[in-house]
Parts: sequence; structure tokens; C-alpha cells
Amino acid sequence: MSEKEDLAKQKAEAAARAKAVALARKQAKEEAAEKPEVDMDIAKQKAAAAAKAKAAALAKKQAKEAAEKPEGEMDIAKQKAAAAAKAKAAALAKKQTKEAAEKPEGEMDIAKQKAAAAAKAKAAALAKKQAKEEEAAEKPEGEMDIAKQKAAAAAKAKAAALAKKQAKEAAEKPEGEMDIAKQKAAAAAKAKAAALAKKQAKEEEAAEKPEGEMDIAKQKAAAAAKAKAAAAAKAKAAAAAKNRTAVQESEEADTPSEISPNQSKLDQIVSAIESHVGQGALLESYINRLSKDVPTLVSNPDTYFSIAKFLRYDEQLDFSYLSELHGTDFESHMEIYVHLHSFKMNQSVALKVKLDRDTPVIPSLVPLWSGANWPECEAYDLLGINFYEHPDLKRILLGEDWKGYPLRKDYEPYDVEV
Repeated sequence: MSEKEDLAKQKAEAAARAKAVALARKQAKEEAAEKPEVDMDIAKQKAAAAAKAKAAALAKKQAKEAAEKPEGEMDIAKQKAAAAAKAKAAALAKKQTKEAAEKPEGEMDIAKQKAAAAAKAKAAALAKKQAKEEEAAEKPEGEMDIAKQKAAAAAKAKAAALAKKQAKEAAEKPEGEMDIAKQKAAAAAKAKAAALAKKQAKEEEAAEKPEGEMDIAKQKAAAAAKAKAAAAAKAKAAAAAKNRTAVQESEEADTPSEISPNQSKLDQIVSAIESHVGQGALLESYINRLSKDVPTLVSNPDTYFSIAKFLRYDEQLDFSYLSELHGTDFESHMEIYVHLHSFKMNQSVALKVKLDRDTPVIPSLVPLWSGANWPECEAYDLLGINFYEHPDLKRILLGEDWKGYPLRKDYEPYDVEV
């Protein structure tokens, strides 16, 4: 530090000291009028000590700032600091005088004591902070590490104390609640660890795999997802089929035992079919109570077309109108349902046939009823049922390159990501 800087420092300290002494004298004079002699001496000593400590801290701070500044800036800074300190001291003195004039004697003493204590505490905190900064600046690297270790040890001790407190609180809980809390905490920690491990494994695997292997892995994942979805759909479909069977059995059990008005017509139709097509042509026949008592015929797949032809061209029956044809996937098999009507008999009949689900093939009824054309194309398009000898069997709703049949219970889109 240069001689000029020493001189400036001394001047600043002298000015601050003189100012503090003047302020102390003024306060002493004001208090002398109201306080007894002993109290006045104590107040003077406290005020003088506080002012001295404050002035010393301010001088130290200004000297430090001055040491870092160039000479020209130092003079301006000194002037600004002196002016600011002067203005601040004047404002403080004015405020204290005003408060002293307004307060009663007892309150004034308390206020002075509080102000002195606050000034002292502030000066002590500032001195402590500066001491720490100087100590940190002077400490070699090894000592800094020790300080860090101490801080870490303190943090660890604090964490241990917190854990101890939590353990104590847990010990006070009833046994049942504690077990549930432990189980929940353990389950949450386990799930979190599993998720993290899974994520890390995926990232490591992805980082290690070349691009070709990554594509294969994606394809495998997609195939696995598709297989899983198919299995879930199959299980769901099986459960649904089981429920439907249970409902049907329940409904059959609840079916009234009264003879249907269409029973005689069903007997007539069955008798005619067995006489002309054969005894084993029909697998089953019954009155469908859930569909307006329609006589229903369940055909053998081999005799399906023969029975349909007999119903169409027999003069007594004459089922000339095909009103409906559709297919259904029952998981265990496919089924074709045909609804026919005879204007001559004023009677409807349903013809059913069960098909193998893996290879559902059946003769087309278009040669008998032209109205079967589009319904058979629709069953082919959505269920994959093949009607041979159909004049133009094609997909009418989906494109020819479409993969799969959407009305099948185990249908999965070709592109699983869509």
C-alpha cells in the first residue's frame, strides 16, 4: 500500500472517530437531562462502545475497498462514502432525537438498550463474517478439505438425528400401523429400484447394440407385444363365450314348456328334408324362442347346399326369398346364418351351418338366391369364410392387400403401432 493510501485511510478513520465521538457527546447531553448520573454514565459507555465498533467496522470496510481501487477512483469513493456516512449519521441522530422526545422515560431506556444491543450484534456478525472470509483466503487446500469434511460430517450428523427422530416416532406407533407403513415403504422402494434397474438395462442394451440388432430387438418386442395382445384377446373371447353359453343355458332352462305355434311347421319342414335329402342331413332343429319362434335348422356342412336347394325349389315349401346371410366367430367355430322366407307358406325359417375355424369353406348360395352375393362377399371380407363357386368373391369393404379379418375375435392390426 502507498503512502497516499495510508494517509487517506488515517484521515477516514480520524473523521469517522471524530464523528462517532460527536454523536456520542450529543446523545450523552440529551440523556443527561432525563437520567440520573449513574444511568447516564452506563448509557454513555454503551453508546460510545457501539459507535466505536460501528465506526471501526465502517473504516475497515472502506480501507479494504480503497485498497482495491485506483488512486483517482479512491478519492471520489472516499468523498461519496464520507458524504453518505454523514447523511446517514445525521438522519439517525434526527430520528433518535425525535423518538426520544416522543417516548416516556422508561420506554426510552428500553429503546436505547435495544438499539445498542442490535448495533453490537450487527458489528459482531460483520466481524465474524470478515474473519471467516479472511480465514478461507489464508487457508491452504488441505485445510479447506478439512473444513469441507467437517461440513459433511455435520450434515451427516443432522441426517442421523432426523433418522433417529423418525425411528422414535415409528416406535411410538401401534404395531399394526408400523407393519403397514414398513410394507408400503419397502414395496415403494422395491418398485422404484426395479424400474430404475429396468431403465438402466434398456439403456445399456441400446448403447451396446449396433443398428441392425436394434431393429431386430424392435421387431422382437413388436412381435412379443402382438402375441401378448393376441393371447389376451383369446382369453377374453373364451371368457365371453363361456358367459354366453351360461346365459344360453339359463335362458333355455327358463324357456316355457308350452308348444310353439310354429312347431307343426318345423316338423313338416324337417320331415320333408329327411325324406328327400337324407336322415343325417340335419344335425339339429328347434324353435328359436328368442327370435319370434322362428323354426331353426342346423345343417351338416356336407348337406348344407343340398338342404338349401331343397328349401328353394320344393313346391310345397318354396322359400324363394333370402332376407339375410351373415357369419359369426364363436371362437371354437365359425357359423353361417341364413334367413329364408316362403310367401306360399307365409313362414320364415333359419338355416345354420357350423364351420371349422381354421379353414372355413362352404358352397356359395348365389346359384340359388342372387341376393346372397354381397352378404357372402362381406363374410369373406371380415371373417375370412371362403364360399367356393361364388361368381365374384372379393373384399368389398377392405382392400385386397389388407392383413387379417376384423370381425374375428382374435384379430390384431398388422401394424401394432397404429
